Amino acid sequence: MRVVLDTNVIVSGLNSPGNERLILELALRGRFDLYLSPFVLDEVAGVLGRKFDWDEERSSHALGTLTDSATVVEPPRLPDVIEGNHADNRILECAAAANTDYLVTGDRRHLLPLGEYQGAIVLNAPQFLSTIHS
Repeated sequence: MRVVLDTNVIVSGLNSPGNERLILELALRGRFDLYLSPFVLDEVAGVLGRKFDWDEERSSHALGTLTDSATVVEPPRLPDVIEGNHADNRILECAAAANTDYLVTGDRRHLLPLGEYQGAIVLNAPQFLSTIHS
C-alpha cells in the first residue's frame, strides 16, 4: 500500500500522541510504503522550527529517520487544483507522482473534501487507521 502523509499529519505525529503518531510508527515499521517529496520534507522542517521551536539537530534527526523509511519522489509541477494554495497543490503532486493509494491529511478545508485525487483516496488519520486495520 502506497501512502503520502500531509505535512500536518507528520508534524502532529512528531509532537503529540494520537492517531498521527501511530501512523508514523506504522510507516517506520514498514506497515505501508511511505512516499514523500523534498517539498514535504522542507515544509515539515520549517513548521517544526517556527511553530514548535525544534532546533536544527532535532529536526534533522527526525527528517533523516523519515527519509530512511520513505521513498522520496520529485514530482513534476501539475496544474493547481486548489486555487491560491501552493502547499496543498504540492502535496497533491507528491501523491500523483508516487501513484499512491492514500493521501492522509488533517486539512478539512481543501484536501479532505476532494475525497480522491488521481487514484489516491484522501482520508484523515482515523479513517486511514480504520482502513489499514481492516
